[in-house]
Amino acid sequence: MTLTPMMMQAFLPFVAVAATIVLLMLFIAVRRDPWWNPTFAVVGLNAALVCLYPAWHVMPQVVTPLFYIDGTSIFFMGLTLVTTLACLTLTHAYIEHYVRNREEIYLLMILAALGAMVMVASISLVSMFIGLELMSIAFYGLVGYTYQKKRSLEASIKYMVLSAAASSFMLFGMALLYAQFGELSFTGLRFLAQPETSQAYWVVGGTLLLLVGFAFKLSLVPFHMWTPDVYEGAPAPVGAFLATTSKVAVMAVLLRMLIATPVMHNAPVVLALKIMAAASILIGNLLALKQNNLKRMLGYSSIAHFGYMMIGVLIFTKPMAAFMVVGVYLVGYSVTAIGAFGVIALMSSAEAGRDADSLQDYRGLFWRRPLLTSVFTVTLLSLAGIPFTAGFIAKFYVAVAGVMSQQLWLLGALLIGSALGVYFYLRTMVTLYMVQPGMRGFDADMHWGEHAGGIMVLGVVLLVLLVGIFPQPLVWLMQLTFTGHG
Repeated sequence: MTLTPMMMQAFLPFVAVAATIVLLMLFIAVRRDPWWNPTFAVVGLNAALVCLYPAWHVMPQVVTPLFYIDGTSIFFMGLTLVTTLACLTLTHAYIEHYVRNREEIYLLMILAALGAMVMVASISLVSMFIGLELMSIAFYGLVGYTYQKKRSLEASIKYMVLSAAASSFMLFGMALLYAQFGELSFTGLRFLAQPETSQAYWVVGGTLLLLVGFAFKLSLVPFHMWTPDVYEGAPAPVGAFLATTSKVAVMAVLLRMLIATPVMHNAPVVLALKIMAAASILIGNLLALKQNNLKRMLGYSSIAHFGYMMIGVLIFTKPMAAFMVVGVYLVGYSVTAIGAFGVIALMSSAEAGRDADSLQDYRGLFWRRPLLTSVFTVTLLSLAGIPFTAGFIAKFYVAVAGVMSQQLWLLGALLIGSALGVYFYLRTMVTLYMVQPGMRGFDADMHWGEHAGGIMVLGVVLLVLLVGIFPQPLVWLMQLTFTGHG
């Protein structure tokens, strides 16, 4: 297949990110500079964001049989790049005084971002799997980057082993589908709609094995057990990156695959998705109730939130509505999660024996860092879905999706899960304002709001409030990008 100038124009964001990776490797090899190298990484990611504009003008564009550049892929690539930039900024504040090698963490983050971009633009199981593995391998190093900490290396090994097992399930499922249809493209899998093949055991088995891999990456029950341990062991900015960028990519490609292929014609597949959604909502919130470690609590919270999001996926018969619901929820959850993890990152340091992730570390924080406490309070309110926050708008759209698809029992799970969530989020907020009896193990820098990481966290919280109070611009953006999703 010949690459035309329009195809190359559509592929410019990938070229920009790949060039940033190569040049950053060269700069690190020539000279380690704790300011210049991360600055160049930020410039490269911003250049990739700018390259989305010329790609927009030539969409829709098929670039080889593996990639499809349309409004959907451009939107999710933009969200991937923005969340990566936010997490990279947090990382600089977190690792600034790290005495070991600091620059490689930026390289790994951009590699993971490239893998995520490959995933969201994929229209084939081949390119999807390549992007997934590129992203996952980078995360093995990111999770264990501060390996001198007690939990970091353990979390990296757990994630590597379980992620490899999930990839094996996915590969086996792809093999079963290829053996039946001789196709791995999403359009080629339209044969799944044929009655004589859609109910065949190996077709149903192959599809369910694929979903096992997706469920692991999204931390859906019963493939969620790795999540709290990995979130606890990973450096705080990496936890934010794992909770946002990686899951944005997986959810985007899962939704595209479910809509582009008639996978949902299989009753066992639909039933499995419904069970995983309800179980993730209820179990995620129940397990978070008694957590005294904030990163573990946010891990269980992410399980519940992606259970909520699966309700939006289940309105697959209305693709525009499905992309709207999932897109709004991903934006709301991403900015909120980055804000919550950002507070933990600003309170922590790569050189400390552990991150400031114990609930006790935040007791009485309001009396020492009132602005930072306000930031954390807003993010917790958004995670709980309280009105005038982005989290409320996201849950409202999911509730509408549940009504549209007449999934009343899933709406019941959403209501119960939200009620449980309010308890442990409020429990954390109350701790922030309790008087601390003279114990100060962790604290943010006195001038945290003047650094790039602090400014970014403040900007994220303002965005959480802006989306919650005035969501029309976000809705307009969704309508603009998803109208021609393909």
